[in-house]
Amino acid sequence: MENILKGKVAIVTGGGRGVGAGICSVFAQEGASVAVVDIDGNTAEATAKKLTDAGYKAIAIKTDILDPQQVEKMAATVKDAFGPVDILINNAGYGVQKKFSDTTPDDWAKDININIFGVLNCTKAVLGEMLERKYGKIVNIVSDAGRVGEPMLPVYSAAKAGAIGFCRALAKDVGKNNINVNCVALSAIKTELIASILTPEKEEKMTKVYPMRRLGQPEDVAHMVAFLASDLTGYITGQVIPINGGYALGF
Repeated sequence: MENILKGKVAIVTGGGRGVGAGICSVFAQEGASVAVVDIDGNTAEATAKKLTDAGYKAIAIKTDILDPQQVEKMAATVKDAFGPVDILINNAGYGVQKKFSDTTPDDWAKDININIFGVLNCTKAVLGEMLERKYGKIVNIVSDAGRVGEPMLPVYSAAKAGAIGFCRALAKDVGKNNINVNCVALSAIKTELIASILTPEKEEKMTKVYPMRRLGQPEDVAHMVAFLASDLTGYITGQVIPINGGYALGF
């Protein structure tokens, strides 16, 4: 692929590090102007600086996606900087890893708020103009936990399943306006955070359940997301595409 996002304006939430930073990098390389949105302003600034230092168009915007006013302001800032938003990547997420019997309502709220309400807030902030322009690409980064359920992640699994349901319903609602809405479902991705807590023994044990015998890399995700965000996929909508090295086959 080369410049498949040329001239497009993209928002990537949770863009400061990990999978989000990988998406920002590939989007910039493919020609998009990228808004690196993150609740951590420092990581957002660092990622945006890497891109601008390399000659790409990027800005960092510190945003709490649970605050609708901040999200609306973020979307307006992106438009002022680059023009109307063409692409929204709902990547920011959160997961409480506990047995359900050990969780609390506060744990549930964290999982549900970020993985559901964060997606709703960001989508609402850009959707109106997409409908007016009759153009838009929305990709929600979800998880195989939302497809098959994962032990120790019960409410996270439910929240990601909810994000999948929202994606499918919204795709039916806005397809007539030339807006594509899809999900990418991830297995374990070896981000800096995951790598920092993995021992070689733990990684070897984990990879035994993956036919590809390795964990995913942020770039594995980013290239598929760029493809879905491009005009090459104008007839793909309402889909959940796993990027999982063969994990959870058959679902």
